Amino acid sequence: MNDFFKSLVRGRASAVQAALAGLDEPARRALGDELVAHVQRRRDNWWAGREATALAVAAVGTLSTATKAAALLGRRSVSLQDADPEPVIETARQRGVVWLADLAYRLAERLPRNDPGDGWHFVADLLVAEKVAPPTGDTFVAGWAQAMWWHPGNRERHLPLLDWLRADPFLDVLLPRLFEVDGVGLELTSGGFGDDRQAAPRALATLAAEGRLDRSALLDGALGRLLRGDRPAALRPFVDLHDLLAPTPGEVTARAATHLRLLADGPGPVAAMSQRALRGLAGDVELESLLDASRAVLTRPEKALVRGQLSWLDRLARQRPDRAAEIAAVVAVAAEHPAADLRDRAVVIAARHGHPAVAAVTVAVAGDELPVGVPAAAAPPPIAEVDELVEEVSALLGGRWPALAVERVLDGLVRLGTTDRERLETALLPVLQRHQVSADHRWGAFNVSVQLRAVLLAAAAPAEAANRRDQWADLLNECDRRTLRPFRGPAVEPAGRSALTQLYCARLAEIGQRLDGRHDPGLLAAPTSATGALDPAALYDRLASLGDRPVWRWDLTQALLRLPSVVDEALAARAAALGTPAGDELASWLRGDALPAPAHQVVTVGRRDRSGSYDWGYDRLPVRRTLAATTPPEGVVDRLGLLTVTPQPVGRHYGGRGNLWLTVLPGHRGLVAAHLLPEIAAAAQEDVQGGATILPALAECTGAGGPALDLALAYGLCARHEVDRVAALDAMLMLAGAGDLDAPAVGGHLGALAADGQLTLTRAVTPLRDAVAAGARLSIWRLLAAALPPLLAAPTPPRGTPDLLTLAAETATATGVRIDVPGLADVVARGGGSRLVTEARRLARALAT
Repeated sequence: MNDFFKSLVRGRASAVQAALAGLDEPARRALGDELVAHVQRRRDNWWAGREATALAVAAVGTLSTATKAAALLGRRSVSLQDADPEPVIETARQRGVVWLADLAYRLAERLPRNDPGDGWHFVADLLVAEKVAPPTGDTFVAGWAQAMWWHPGNRERHLPLLDWLRADPFLDVLLPRLFEVDGVGLELTSGGFGDDRQAAPRALATLAAEGRLDRSALLDGALGRLLRGDRPAALRPFVDLHDLLAPTPGEVTARAATHLRLLADGPGPVAAMSQRALRGLAGDVELESLLDASRAVLTRPEKALVRGQLSWLDRLARQRPDRAAEIAAVVAVAAEHPAADLRDRAVVIAARHGHPAVAAVTVAVAGDELPVGVPAAAAPPPIAEVDELVEEVSALLGGRWPALAVERVLDGLVRLGTTDRERLETALLPVLQRHQVSADHRWGAFNVSVQLRAVLLAAAAPAEAANRRDQWADLLNECDRRTLRPFRGPAVEPAGRSALTQLYCARLAEIGQRLDGRHDPGLLAAPTSATGALDPAALYDRLASLGDRPVWRWDLTQALLRLPSVVDEALAARAAALGTPAGDELASWLRGDALPAPAHQVVTVGRRDRSGSYDWGYDRLPVRRTLAATTPPEGVVDRLGLLTVTPQPVGRHYGGRGNLWLTVLPGHRGLVAAHLLPEIAAAAQEDVQGGATILPALAECTGAGGPALDLALAYGLCARHEVDRVAALDAMLMLAGAGDLDAPAVGGHLGALAADGQLTLTRAVTPLRDAVAAGARLSIWRLLAAALPPLLAAPTPPRGTPDLLTLAAETATATGVRIDVPGLADVVARGGGSRLVTEARRLARALAT
């Protein structure tokens, strides 16, 4: 049977059939056992295309039951997507197999949920050959929907969709389930129809027009699906189907209750569909039910939907003067809508039909009403048990490396690695093996990820520590030429690597060497605050407890960088009295010889150079980006590069593990923001998710913010993803509550960036309105007053400018604070009825009163 298995592996289905032809039933079954063992042995083999066809022929030709055949062909290593069912059916006929339909049903149950089309056509052909009804499980139905546009292989299925559905034997059975399976709408628009996303709904509507399908069943199915809800993209084809069926007034009237529910509660496109359908009934909708639904519609955020409902109610009030007052009372609900133009329209319509004049929503004149900033939480206590350390390491390797968690793990490795080494080795090694941590020498010594993994391996395997000693010694020798202090002296050449990388790699090399010691008390630099800051008194106590024991240079360097930038002469005197070099360094730092504040400059950079003739990523990059550059003060030598931020062209790698900056310089908020700004800007300009989530932690740090922090907030407010915009909102509220928010500076950058086309301004409207609702009225008014001048001066003010004018009018009225807005009068003087001019007039009136 060697030829049989050679043919099997080479995907020669005809040769497999020939090898089976002369075998009796006992021989086939014996070969089937060998077949199963062969496939199980070859775990690394992927069966697809011709190989999968040959395997299916062998399974049907040798195995005794559908259960065994399905278990073999349903393995994850087998893909039946391009398998040819014809030789399989032929083999079953030759052998007299009676369980082919059962096999098809079992394979249908095993179709992958994340890709139901993988194997669907193969299963469908078996079902058709056996002339049995299709299964109606969710995955098979999703595969059928995908099959409307995906026809793998040369199966002569490439018919127009309408013709394919006409001839489809599964249509009548599976169509009702199309409206019941969650998410199936996504399969109907997955991309196989090119730009025609309505191909499937149009084909179904055409079949209904021909009488092939029941029109009422399609309408009821589509509305039932919309009532049950789903992701917006999954509902879109059912909205299209409803619109393409173009229900008659009688059909809409019969389903009016359903449409009213969708109008009030459905997603925006669904509600708009029902609104269009109901408005065409010309007054045949029960008025009480319509008014109940209207109360909900008029509070919805979709402005077009609310505007359409107001127009509809205005028309109804004219048609039904006997009920006009009742209708006007419902219209008055919209007088409290967040959009000022809708509020105004509601007031006019309500007054027109006899309802007392309704004033737009106002609040009592007040400034910010925010919680007072609270001190940052204390850092978690040191890790004292091996089991806890191992859990923290496992979480670290599986996540994004939270800066504080990294520090706790490093301190725990030093403490427990020198006091309970055997237990640590026993417990840690399996965790590292599970996460596939290995000694990786490809990226060189100056790589934070490589060095952290090396230290972890050294703590778990003494042999690895021995292998790394020379590398760690060489790394520290190189780093010792670039110490933090003295800050005065001859200039040095740039290191060619980031300060973050050099500092962390030097610290990790030290920690690797410290694992050879005994009873190490832990890191001097271990933070005492959740921000990464270190209490000077705690550092003094740690140095005092060391006595004459040597201090590790880079551990002390990081400890000093975590101290607050305040002079403390009393503590400095106590540190100097220790009589140790480390005590003298602490005393000098506390007397003012600390890290100086750099100079900041706002600069705009362009894209990186195009790479070769084919560089698909280049055209997707933003054309320009405004960033913050920092330089050390005159006469200060920045050996490590901490004070130097040189913005790079857009698209050039800006480093990794940026979140670690927070605990490197927790008292220098603006400097950290400058280092992190490219990543934060990418959340707004390149749609990177999570790029701005670091902003609340940055706001918790201390020190001046400067232009880098202001730019970071502006980018965060306009980030693509909601999680980043919410983070920017939280950071802004924290800074405002602490009195550290420079609202005019943030607003100035927001307006300038949006006017320059670097930001999508409409994204900022919701977080700014949420900030007002949270109590930051005055801060947002000051921010908007600074943002509006560059926006109004733009040749074409960007979308979202009228919304900011509306919010500015509201906050100006709420605070009672007058701030001149240059350019506002010029817009008002243009005249006309555009929304920009209307909202500019609204703000001008608010400032005049």
